[in-house]
Amino acid sequence: MKLPKLEKPDRYQGLYVFDFGDHVGVGFTAEEVAELLDSKRYGEGKVYKICRACPDGRLELRAVPAAKFQLESGMFFYSDDEQTARGDFKCLVDLAVRAVPPCRAKVQLAKYSEDKFAVALIYPAEYEDEISSWLLEAEYRTAGAAEGGFGAVERFYRDKTEILDRHQLFGASESISRTGEELLAAVPLAVQR
Repeated sequence: MKLPKLEKPDRYQGLYVFDFGDHVGVGFTAEEVAELLDSKRYGEGKVYKICRACPDGRLELRAVPAAKFQLESGMFFYSDDEQTARGDFKCLVDLAVRAVPPCRAKVQLAKYSEDKFAVALIYPAEYEDEISSWLLEAEYRTAGAAEGGFGAVERFYRDKTEILDRHQLFGASESISRTGEELLAAVPLAVQR
């Protein structure tokens, strides 16, 4: 795979390389990649996330399975009482006001039983690294156990918990995602942004 030379390669960190087979495009957003993979024409494309961009133009890439763009991932913070869970829920919502999350996400306060509650943070799976970094940088802490991943989200939906409260988080995006005809017209370009 031959990548084009990039001006200001650091601007591409966190974006994606899409390998169409006969050429590659550098600089797609996660939303754009998801739309391309959903199309019949580009559904077999290969996707790489730009993890690091060096000043000399070299890029560190990580292959991303296409299925990941169809999944939700999450982090679940458990507690034994409702008051603690409500406090954790409020702290997470307040965090999103102080430091905008890297993507759209939903926060739910769930009740499993009289002595089991959870704060669920659910987001598109392709943002796992960014969400983890966001929580670590903000030093978000809870007193109880925590778990995360695709399987945790599936169990959460399967368990049919009682949702006591919910909040939608809107993420920061440095790049506006294109859709439809505008996105398809840009496919032949080697550098997307």
